[in-house]
Formats: sequence, C-alpha cells, structure tokens
Amino acid sequence: MDVTRIEWLDHVKSVLENLNQGVIINDSDNRILFANSIFLRMIGLPPEQLLGRTVTELFPPEDIQQLLKHIERRQTEGQGQYEFYLPQPGGHRLPVLVTSRQIKDVDGQVFAVVTATDISAQKRAEAELRQANERLEKRHREMEAELLLAARVQQSLAPSSLNWGRVSVETFYQPARTIGGDFGLVAPSSDSIFVMVSDISGHGISSALIANRIYTETMSLIERGEGLGPMLRHLNLFAKRDLSSAVFYFTLVAARLDREARILEFAGAGHPPALVVGPGHPPRPLESQSAVLGLLDNAVPSEATIKFPLEAGDRVVIYTDGFTESFNARREMLGVEGFSEILRQTAALPLPDMKQEIVNRVATWRGGPAADDMSLVVVQIDK
Repeated sequence: MDVTRIEWLDHVKSVLENLNQGVIINDSDNRILFANSIFLRMIGLPPEQLLGRTVTELFPPEDIQQLLKHIERRQTEGQGQYEFYLPQPGGHRLPVLVTSRQIKDVDGQVFAVVTATDISAQKRAEAELRQANERLEKRHREMEAELLLAARVQQSLAPSSLNWGRVSVETFYQPARTIGGDFGLVAPSSDSIFVMVSDISGHGISSALIANRIYTETMSLIERGEGLGPMLRHLNLFAKRDLSSAVFYFTLVAARLDREARILEFAGAGHPPALVVGPGHPPRPLESQSAVLGLLDNAVPSEATIKFPLEAGDRVVIYTDGFTESFNARREMLGVEGFSEILRQTAALPLPDMKQEIVNRVATWRGGPAADDMSLVVVQIDK
C-alpha cells in the first residue's frame, strides 16, 4: 500500500473515531481494518481480537446467512440500513441499527464504512410497550366479556311480550352501547298489570348500574302495592338519598290497568308524553305531571297521576326519547310530532307488526346507528 493510501485511510479513521456511533471499516473481503473505540466497547473486544477478522467470524452460524444478505445488498446498491445485533461476551446480543456505505480510496479500491447505533433503549421501550399493549388487550377482552355478560343480564330484565286479561303487550329494547340506561318493566299481578319505561341520564356502564338499582327498587314498591304517586315520590327520595354521590337524573312513565282495562292510571316524570292511538282518532298525548326525578325535593306534586278512559282497540305507546330525538341526514329531529305520525300510519297493523314497523321507520328516518338507548312498550286493549 503506497503512502497516499495510508494517509487517506488515516484521515478517514481520524474522522470516524470522533463519531458518537460505533464504526468499522471493512475491505472488499469483509475483513475488519478499523474499529473506533465506541464499537470496541459495544462489542466488548480489544482491537487485537477484532482487526483482521472477517465480519462473519463474529456471529454464530445460524445468523450468518441473514448477515450475508445485508452485505450483498450493500455491495449491489452501494449502501444499506437494517436492524441487527452485535455479539457480546457471555452470549449477550446488543441490538443496533446498522448503516453501511461503500467508498473508494484514491486508487479506486473498495471499502465499506459500517456504523452501528445502539438501539437497546429503544428496543426495551418497544418491548415494554408491547407488554403494556398485551396487558391492555387482555384487560379489554376481559371487559368485553364482562360487558357481554352484563348485557345478557340486562336483556334478561327487559320485559317480554305477553297477554294478560284484555291486555296485550309488545316490547322493544336496544341500548346505544353494549348496555344502557333505559329499562322497561311489565309486571302483571292477580288484579292489575303495571307498565313502566324509564330513562337514566347518560349512557353506558354507570347508567346501566343506576338503572338496575331503580329497577330493583321499583319492583319492591310494586310488590308492596304502592300507588303511582307515592311510588314516584319514593323513587325521587331514593335517588337523592341513596344515590346522592352520582350526578344524574331520570325520567319515567308508569301506568296501571285493572282486569277490566277501562281506565288507565298514568303518572309521568319529565318523560316524553305517552301516546294513546285508537280507532277513528289521532294519537292523544298523556303528559307528565312531575318533573325529572333525582334532582329536586318537590319534583312530584300532590296530584301526580291522571286517569284516562280506554276503549277496546286502543293502544298505549310508551317510549324513551331515543325514538323521538332521532336525526336524519339533514339534522332534522323526528320529534313527538313525527313519531305520532308513524303511530297513526301503523295503528291498523297487528300489534307485533306495529311494534316492528315503528322500530323500522324510525331507523329509516335516522339512516344510521342509534345515538341513544331505545325502549318501547305498546299496550293494546283487546276487544
């Protein structure tokens, strides 16, 4: 090697020694001619055990084929970048980002300058992130399973269609999420049938838990034979006293019919009006006499109930605002008026068909997934 080449190599080495990365220079046979001090520390070898050896001698046989592919690509393209590792004493492996480039000296002889950047901290962070993601995914799967179980439990509490005396009932329930804060209740007894639909503020798990508490409390009141007015007052006090740590409110409609099914006893609290559909007349609203429950001490007035005469063929439709507060593509809300028109158009259908057609027409108006929980109870006075 003449003096000019030696000077050239010395100059390159002096530049590479000052880099903050591990660097080696290989000749065309992949023998190591130079390694800076950082590379020596990274690989854990003194210069005399490294210089003059081929790169492939440093690695175990199972990894040489992959290394040769990277070297071949560099020789073909003139440069390359890839993640690999440096072997260390004791069988340890230091993850590195390798960048290699072919250069020529003053006489045209080919050398390779290979830099190795320690990426062990990055790899540790990636491993920790993977582990964290795996834990999150596991917890997500557990939560999904818990939510599905909760949804099955909540669905089991939803009222079913039934016939009782002169009364037929059809029901529908659909939460906006897996579980929701709406619930319906149809409870027949020996002398009367009780119907209720309630809407807890909010959505999801918290609303579903509160709905379950109110459902359970309502069932105990029904079993005691509580009147509708006292029932509303008790539920309002129950929400303020026993559920005071939760910031929420709820609305409801409750109705009771005896076996003759001629007079509907009705009580509403801040809820959309129930609608009575009958032969020969448009839907008639039954408005709430009480305010929403859970906020005000005096939400329920002394005269909290009304009595409404019913005739054979009448249908009482009780629902939550997930039906009426549905918006179409033009951001127009269906509203009680639009919902009433759907009832008018479907009132002559058999009761199960009417229920399903109401659900279908509201979905068609909406044109997308429901944004709110939806509960519906349709009561028919049979002829």
